[in-house]
Amino acid sequence: MNKPAQAIDTHSVMFITKRPEVIMVEGKGSWITDNNGKRYLDFLQGWAVNCLGHSNPGMIEALNAQAKKIINPSPAFYNEPMVGLSNLLTENSCFDKVFFANSGAEANEGAIKLARKWGQLNKNGAFEIITFEHSFHGRTLATMSASGKPGWDTMFAPQVAGFPKADLNDLDSVKKLVTDKTVAVMIEPIQGEGGVIPATKEFMHELRKFTKENNILLIADEVQAGCGRTGTLFAYQQYGIEPDIMTLGKGIGGGVPLAALMATNAVACFVQGDQGGTYNGNPLMTAVGISVIEQLLAPGFLASVKAKGELLKSELLKLSTEFNLEGERGEGLLRALMLGKDVGGKLVDLARERNPEGLLINSPRPNLLRFMPALNVSEDEIRQMANMLRELLKQTV
Repeated sequence: MNKPAQAIDTHSVMFITKRPEVIMVEGKGSWITDNNGKRYLDFLQGWAVNCLGHSNPGMIEALNAQAKKIINPSPAFYNEPMVGLSNLLTENSCFDKVFFANSGAEANEGAIKLARKWGQLNKNGAFEIITFEHSFHGRTLATMSASGKPGWDTMFAPQVAGFPKADLNDLDSVKKLVTDKTVAVMIEPIQGEGGVIPATKEFMHELRKFTKENNILLIADEVQAGCGRTGTLFAYQQYGIEPDIMTLGKGIGGGVPLAALMATNAVACFVQGDQGGTYNGNPLMTAVGISVIEQLLAPGFLASVKAKGELLKSELLKLSTEFNLEGERGEGLLRALMLGKDVGGKLVDLARERNPEGLLINSPRPNLLRFMPALNVSEDEIRQMANMLRELLKQTV
């Protein structure tokens, strides 16, 4: 049984969002426990961050071993994990150069800067980057301006100029926005915050062909969809295309603050002073990143993500049929259940409050639920989640 609720004093924490009155204190694999001893099956995993679940032994070992060596030599010097992770990423992708950052937003900000620098050198100062409605690229002023999230254009106005918005999976809408000022197109292979909306293979092929023909860079924002989430190491690999720039975050650190900006040799045009950061390539973080990527690349691991993605899809479709919902969508272990009515928020609360064990899920839009479990979630845990959700759907739809 769960312990009686303990009063907590959170007055000193700045308000940015409504949080439940519990404190998460411990996690293992797909489960997390609060200060009252209640366990939750975690299908959030920090918004697709904890790709190997909570308290992954390999990550802990890497963190402890590196902490005993050196934590921060300064980004003015190379360090072994920085170099090791850079090599691991480039050896397993189409990219040649890596810049490490602390968050996906920072990586995307770097991608914007790199594209604009390339435009200065190669396209007469072209600087506009076409992005997409309902996209999400981060919370800095520039990445908020690049995002197509409704209402963000006025939240901290004025916006940073230079981010016209096209419609996902509509090449004509991209073409209409192209001018002599266009330097790049920035796209999420799957719009996570937008409601788990994948770009189609046909669209990605057409977009890559069009950008190449018009000397326009293609930037893949894989902060949420990268690092094994869709069943391949990087989401672009499922489309059979090669972007010029890619950004990673969330899963690359498995829970520690790590992100990456990657580019081909032809595009990596920063010179001394253009880019930097106090913690870029920090050995403590990149050592963990090595452990994460090595585990993702272990024989059979990515195939298991695809298989478990199909199982999750099957379970969600069963629920959709049982409750007359509107189906599911997504790729790998980034999926959404379309509810057909605005009960997502209510289901999130009911799931968390469920006893004796709770369930953590997410509703980026009121009419759907998003699922981002650990990539090493078990098949039994997927079925257990579906059964928990079945109970809750009986109460709401």
